[in-house]
Amino acid sequence: MLIREATADDWPHIWPIWHRIVAAAETYTWDPDTTEEAARALWMSPAKRVYVAQDADGTVIGSAYLTPNYGGPAARIANAGFMVDPDQAGRGIGRALAEHILTRARAHGYRAMVFNAVVETNPAVQLWTSLGFTVLGTVPDAFDHPEHGRVGLHIMHRAL
Repeated sequence: MLIREATADDWPHIWPIWHRIVAAAETYTWDPDTTEEAARALWMSPAKRVYVAQDADGTVIGSAYLTPNYGGPAARIANAGFMVDPDQAGRGIGRALAEHILTRARAHGYRAMVFNAVVETNPAVQLWTSLGFTVLGTVPDAFDHPEHGRVGLHIMHRAL
């Protein structure tokens, strides 16, 4: 697997993954009916450093971004987003992307990373805790999960 900076030409390969995950309404707080144009603006924003994970044959199998979570005097606290093709789950792609983003965040001078809204039923919570993130708090009943009903959103943190 290769992880590299994304280019504009990668978006048509990221979009099907993005759309499938967001439309499922299980892990992201974005509107499941987000248009492709709006999704591209969210994910590929110039304020973000975007990466893709490629399989040996060049197929995009995941993507992640790195961005400041806050501005001004708190701009050295990072935020990130991750998406892995659901058909590729269990191959370590999410962990590889996470480790890459954490390394890049340190290289860009970030002091910590914060996730603002991790759905508490998201299997990635285990990944984040295994990588040293802690739950700072949980907003109860904040997310309408299609299977579990109302669940909380974790705010997670890790020093870099």
